[in-house]
Amino acid sequence: MSQITRRDFIKASVASAAAVSLAGAPHIARAAGGKVVVVGGGAGGAIVAKYIRMMDSSIEVTLIEKNPEYYTCFLSNEVLSGERTLDSLRFTYEGLKKHGINVVQAEATGIDADKKVVKTSAGDFPYDRAVVSPGVSMKWDSIEGYSEEVAEKNIPHAWKAGPQTALLRKQLEDMKDGGLVVIAAPADPFRCPPGPYERASQIALYLKHHKAKSKILILDAKEKFSKQGLFVQGWTNLYGYGTDNSMIEWHPASAEGKVKAVRPDSMTVISGELDTETKADVLNLIPAQQAGTIALVSNLADETGWCPVNKKTFESTLVAGVHVIGDASSAAKMPKSAYAANSQGKVCAAAIVAALQGKEMVTPAYVNTCYSILGEDYGISVAAVYRLSEDGSTIAEVEGSGGLTPMDATAEMHKREVQYAQSWFKNIAHDMFD
Repeated sequence: MSQITRRDFIKASVASAAAVSLAGAPHIARAAGGKVVVVGGGAGGAIVAKYIRMMDSSIEVTLIEKNPEYYTCFLSNEVLSGERTLDSLRFTYEGLKKHGINVVQAEATGIDADKKVVKTSAGDFPYDRAVVSPGVSMKWDSIEGYSEEVAEKNIPHAWKAGPQTALLRKQLEDMKDGGLVVIAAPADPFRCPPGPYERASQIALYLKHHKAKSKILILDAKEKFSKQGLFVQGWTNLYGYGTDNSMIEWHPASAEGKVKAVRPDSMTVISGELDTETKADVLNLIPAQQAGTIALVSNLADETGWCPVNKKTFESTLVAGVHVIGDASSAAKMPKSAYAANSQGKVCAAAIVAALQGKEMVTPAYVNTCYSILGEDYGISVAAVYRLSEDGSTIAEVEGSGGLTPMDATAEMHKREVQYAQSWFKNIAHDMFD
């Protein structure tokens, strides 16, 4: 990691620790009691459930999660290059049970805010406070001809790790040398803004070693993307970007990049104002996104498809007593990332404990750190500390706290970024599940 990003990483880590220590303060005074039901066992839900119990063990916490195991989306792109196994992303909820959390494998179907119950396939669960951390759902109609059935059959989005990741990996393995991989990136906002470009990098790493005649085309609904300068620099160094032999091409919306439709039988996408047709050997469509389904059916989302919240406590501004964290929440200017969800989970836990104890919530700090691995020993990162604005309307980056890997980073610095990324993965997974 560069000197700048190391400094900012330390700032971010200290801020996170400070937020947690502040959050832990309420339990010292007295136990609160009460029932909290958390929907969703991902980067936000697992954390809020765990930290509520850590702050006040008198509070009963129930975690509703339909899947018995969780596959992390973060670092899942490494499965596509062969640098990581899918099984290394798999975690169970046994560790959370040791914290006294009642983990229920069921699907949440709705929230009755008047009766204060979460409705699930396993029955109703009453709450004093509820937390919804459902991640994202796909807007299938954003690409004509695309559907959940098509995604499962032959055109994966792989934006939720697990079987979709395995399908995309197999398609890459089966593809002929000289084939074309097309990745369609959505418009903002969506889960993990740098993700499509890290994915292209990891696929390029695989192709470089196994199918060097192949190409990757990124068709983008945007004019620019997260960490673009660093990605382009990495692609130039590793994959010949900008040359006639480049393994990666990127087409923004203004260059026919916005994918409008797909013909699944012929693996063809139609993009741009000129209805440009592109036939792929492997097609990875990442559709536009919105809050997870439970948030939509529970009237937690507004016309944007995302959930407006009180940014100090993450309590919904539409449904009292229900908090929304992670990708589903409107928490600008924090990105929709795993580490942002982790930070929001801790802040939300503090807010709920304070509320159940009848105390005032302290003004929180938030943090985000994001790594992208572009190739062997080549990583980049961004880190930032955030504060609540004075009027409470937004979460803004603290001036001077943010930092990117510098453009003049040395090879050794890029190598260390990869090492830090792997360490970050272990730490956040431990925080979530142990």
